[in-house]
Formats: sequence, structure tokens, C-alpha cells
Amino acid sequence: MSTTDVGSNDASGTASVETVDMKLEVVVIPVSDVDRATEFYGRLGWRQDVTPPGVVQFTPHGSACSVQFGANLTSAAPGSAREYLIVSDIEAARDALAAAGIEVSEVFHLGPDGPVSGLDPERRSYFSRASFSDPDGNSWLLQEITTRLPGRIEAAETSFGSASDLAGAMRRAEAAHGEHEKRTGKADPNWPDWYAEYMVSEQSGAEPPK
Repeated sequence: MSTTDVGSNDASGTASVETVDMKLEVVVIPVSDVDRATEFYGRLGWRQDVTPPGVVQFTPHGSACSVQFGANLTSAAPGSAREYLIVSDIEAARDALAAAGIEVSEVFHLGPDGPVSGLDPERRSYFSRASFSDPDGNSWLLQEITTRLPGRIEAAETSFGSASDLAGAMRRAEAAHGEHEKRTGKADPNWPDWYAEYMVSEQSGAEPPK
């Protein structure tokens, strides 16, 4: 296969790396005790995947990217990993973790002078957070995101990692549509189209329908 087979060509006939799909598949985290880490990540409810000997892999529900660890996978110091997990409802996610016996922080948000206890008052995407760590001290930051910043998602692409994410998006669309009908003073018979446009704009960061 020639190098021009891996991506589409630009005007000069040269392959453009910007068009090559590169999907993040696995993040390796350093642990000191594989059995202990396996028990912990199993308690998170993450799916344990089939792997070669010496490799343990878990995939969070709704995620396209997995986590791997093992005795000889990385030379990084156990506990040195810092990772992000995206959730659509930070309170529900925190409650589920606590119910599973995971020690998780209270919800906090980013204020002008640093972290502040509680949800972001405006429930803005990216601002409400919580955190937990595995037994080695590898830290995981939960971040509530319902609307992406512009440019973070392709405008023509909309996807949901799970049925619960889709249901949450539909509930937010329903609430926003209710405000839309209040503003117009009449029922909207084309609400499915409005819902669809709202849900796409929420993911892509585009201007939502009025």
C-alpha cells in the first residue's frame, strides 16, 4: 500500500494526515498490584475485556476507549496517571460510584478563584466535577459535559455512547422545547425536528434552535 492510500489527497496530490481517522483505543495506567486493581475496576462496573496473558483491560460503560494495566506494560510510577471521565449527569454518576463502595469526592465546580463546593450555579458544561482514585492513587476526574465547545465534534456527526446518554439528551431537549413553546405561545407540531436539531447542536457546540 502506498502512502497515498491512508488519507485523501490535497490539491497537489499529496495525502493529508488531517483526514486519517485515528481513534484513541487504549490508555495504559501504572499499578503496583494487578489483582487489587482488577478488583477495583470491576467494582466500577466497567466491562472486563478478553486480552492476552499479562494484560488486564476494562472499558467504561459508553466509552470507545479502554484502560489497560499489567505487570510489564509501562515503566511509569504506580499512581502517576491523571485521567478524565465524561458524564452527562455528575450527581447521578457520583451517587452510583458511592453506592458501589467507591470513595469519591463531593461535587465541586470551577469558580473564578478556583474550585467551589457544589454544582456550577448555571450547570454549564465542563464546570461541574468530582474525583476519585484507584488503590495506587491514579486519579480520575469526573467532568459533566452536555454541550461541547465549538469545534470539538464534527458538525455532521452525532453519536451517543449509551442508552442512558441518549435518554439524558432527550430529556434536555424536552425541557428546552418546553421553553421554546412558552416563548412562541403555541404547541409545536414539528417537535421531533426541533428535538433532533437541538440534540445535534448540543453535541457539536453549534447555536441551538430558538
